[in-house]
Amino acid sequence: MGKLPSMQTTKPWDTLSGQYQLQPGTSPGIVGQRPVLGAGRLGRLLQGQSGEQVGRTLSSVFTLCAHAHRRCAEMALSAARSPQSAPVQQASVLLYLETARDHLRSIALDWPQRLPELGFDAQRMDWLRGCPLPLASARPVTDEAVAWQTLGALRSWLETAVLTQDALSWLHDCREPDALARWCQTQADGLVPARCLLAWHPVAHTLRPPLRPLDVLTDDAARQEAGLRQLGHALAQDADFAQHPTWLGQPAETGAWTRLRHRHRQTAHTAWTRMSARWLDLVELAAAAPDVAVQRRAPLLASGALHLSTGQALAWCEMARGLLLHWVQVDSLGAVQDYRVLAPTEWNFHPDGALARTVAALPVDDVTAARTLAAAYDPCVLCTV
Repeated sequence: MGKLPSMQTTKPWDTLSGQYQLQPGTSPGIVGQRPVLGAGRLGRLLQGQSGEQVGRTLSSVFTLCAHAHRRCAEMALSAARSPQSAPVQQASVLLYLETARDHLRSIALDWPQRLPELGFDAQRMDWLRGCPLPLASARPVTDEAVAWQTLGALRSWLETAVLTQDALSWLHDCREPDALARWCQTQADGLVPARCLLAWHPVAHTLRPPLRPLDVLTDDAARQEAGLRQLGHALAQDADFAQHPTWLGQPAETGAWTRLRHRHRQTAHTAWTRMSARWLDLVELAAAAPDVAVQRRAPLLASGALHLSTGQALAWCEMARGLLLHWVQVDSLGAVQDYRVLAPTEWNFHPDGALARTVAALPVDDVTAARTLAAAYDPCVLCTV
């Protein structure tokens, strides 16, 4: 990530995949977009498709977290066809496992690339030796029993090779920001993720973007349904809402730090807590167990779908980067007439959101702080400073 020329003949974010650029000391602090989400493009791409074909197409468009897009597509299509098929809320070990894989991949591949000054060499992947969960899989796990077994193996590997203690004990000891920083300091010499986090900490813990969470998911079923219907209506009425979304009239943010299960936890959020939330989320997902999962007040990762009107539905899924929403309108045969995707990046990189305002308030030459903020909010498309 580096400084771009001040004069450009073309805007890189006008390509279909899109791009964002952070501009320290400038308003707006963020420019860019993901064109595939606006102007009805996605709906036209999927028009006439049905069933698994929709999920396959979305997986090719959104290659990061493709499993979450397939899951949302399946739930949205099912709910659109029949109101009785729409669950208010679901918990799924398949979602837990694939989200853990997404976290591992991002931590192993993206974090070192964001810190070239640390000079990671070819051995930067050595800490993953023996990990039972490959960073990529051509065939995602579809059997829940196998998923629980794999998640258990991931926990055992983390406890033995990485944390060197029981996962739940580690979470108890290291969840608080200062405690996690101390742990990273003791582990940085031999553990790449700890070294990355420790390198970010001096700047990240001083950056305090105000937190306005996207709290549409809630323990109150009636309130949650009303909020989801409101978002569904906004998606249906405005083809560009997914590019610059708002919640109750204002920008909001979503991430591993705004999970439904964290809603009642009091934490003073900084760029450091947003960044480290991914590592904590990985450990917490690995520590999941079937007997505990059914007793939780809120699932580790919430997902579900809601029938909105004839042939129309909204599905949601908490994934690695935050809350994902899919809106669909189908015809009487179940084929797609229109489709919208509202992803975490568009919430977090809103031109008037907390991140944009924090970047705009930086000194114009503070590239280090801007790069740290980009790592904390972790967009799923290219982001430059």
